[in-house]
Amino acid sequence: MMQLSNDTHCNKHSLLNVMNRFIAAANNMDETIMVPSLLRDVPLEDQDSQASVSHNNNDPPFPSKQRDMYEHYLLVKSLKNDMEWGLLKREMGGGASFLEMAVKQEEPPQVNGGAAEEGSDLEGQFHYHLHGLFAVLSKLTVQADHLTSRYKREIGGGSLLR
Repeated sequence: MMQLSNDTHCNKHSLLNVMNRFIAAANNMDETIMVPSLLRDVPLEDQDSQASVSHNNNDPPFPSKQRDMYEHYLLVKSLKNDMEWGLLKREMGGGASFLEMAVKQEEPPQVNGGAAEEGSDLEGQFHYHLHGLFAVLSKLTVQADHLTSRYKREIGGGSLLR
C-alpha cells in the first residue's frame, strides 16, 4: 500500500502549499473587500508602494492587462473559483476564463504526428507546466495580498470614496 507522508504539508515548496497560500490570500481578499464596486476606476498600481515592493526574477511588478483594481479583483476571484470547482463547471457554462484564454494563446500549434509526440516527453511537459503553475500562483498570491492591503489603506484614508 502506498502511504502519504506529512512532508508535503511541511514543505513550503510543495504544490499543495502554493495552492493553499493562493486560496487563503484570495479568501482574505474576498472577506476584506466588502464593497468591490469601490474598486472601479482605481488604478492597480500604487506609485508610493511600487518602489518598496520586492519582486522575484526581476519581473515587472504586476504585468497584467486589467485596467483597474475591480477587474483584478474579479480575475483573482474567478481563478480561485476555477481552482476550487475545476474547469468542468466553466465548460458546462460555455465561458472561458482569463487563464484559459491565455493558455490557448501560448500553446504552440500542433504539427503532423502531434499525437505521437504528446506521450513521448511526459516528464518534461509535467515539469514545464508545474513550473508555470508555481509561478502563476505565486504572482497571484502576491497580487491578492497587495489588493487586500491597498484596499484597507485606501478605505482607511477614504480616498476610494468619491
